[in-house]
Amino acid sequence: MFRRRPALLVRPALDDDALHTTLTELRPTPQLHGLGAGRTRPPWQPVDLLRDTGRDWDRRWHRMSVLAGELPPAVCERWTAERPGDGDALVLRACVRSARAGSEGWAAAREAEQACLRAADACPEDPTPWLALLDVMYAHAAPVRDAVPVWTQAVQRAPWHRGAYHRLLHHLSPSGPGTVTAMTDFAAHAAARAPHGSPLALLPLAARVELVAHRNLRGRTGLGADAHWNEARAAEEIETALAGWFRTAATPHAEAVADLNLLAFALVRTHRPNEAAPVFRRIGRHMTRHPWELLPAPERTFLYWRDRQEV
Repeated sequence: MFRRRPALLVRPALDDDALHTTLTELRPTPQLHGLGAGRTRPPWQPVDLLRDTGRDWDRRWHRMSVLAGELPPAVCERWTAERPGDGDALVLRACVRSARAGSEGWAAAREAEQACLRAADACPEDPTPWLALLDVMYAHAAPVRDAVPVWTQAVQRAPWHRGAYHRLLHHLSPSGPGTVTAMTDFAAHAAARAPHGSPLALLPLAARVELVAHRNLRGRTGLGADAHWNEARAAEEIETALAGWFRTAATPHAEAVADLNLLAFALVRTHRPNEAAPVFRRIGRHMTRHPWELLPAPERTFLYWRDRQEV
């Protein structure tokens, strides 16, 4: 008799149930007449979630960036209006403004920049406003030489911050204002210097996937894309990720699910299903759209590889 497997969970919060609950409670529903109607608590409830996050800068960035991308902008605007000077409100507002700046022109970008700098003044130890500012700069193709000092501000506050390294990697990508050499050199250097157990061990794999995505976007698909995974360096990068992070006793970080999906994808693409099996066991139900969206029928492909062995 077949055992029914639980449905996949593909959600921005990843496995952060507290964040997912907050998003669910704050989203308007058809039964509500206006944001927050009929609630006993104010619609800026992220105050509880973010207070509980404390100085876990990695998780704070994850929660802030997801909230910024998923919540109606009115949530943080009302929060800042009702609690002027609140550091969490100002940082969330900066993240919201930076998330929207790319589609709203230069005036919005300048407003987002000012919101980021104001949040940085309010929360001087927090790297999050600097990462939000880096997003604004990427959206408007700021030169790498201008982005690096902003990134440096973030890593001075949190030296091995996963989100900071991935944000600069994105900026160094040929999809943005960077180059293939700049991106791959940065990834290799960061992985070599990172402490044992750091998720930065996966940065070279992230760079490889970024390059594949870039070439797919330019129409260079098929055998050309597959060739990336047949290179000897791809196998070395996987070994670095396995030995330097996956097989260590490192405490799970906020976006561990995203890194697990990246590692499973790389193992599948290099035809190593036996090594992928324990990675899929850790992933469980939590599939991420990236990088599986680079393949046809991403959910079906994910399920095929996950379910081919007992997980």
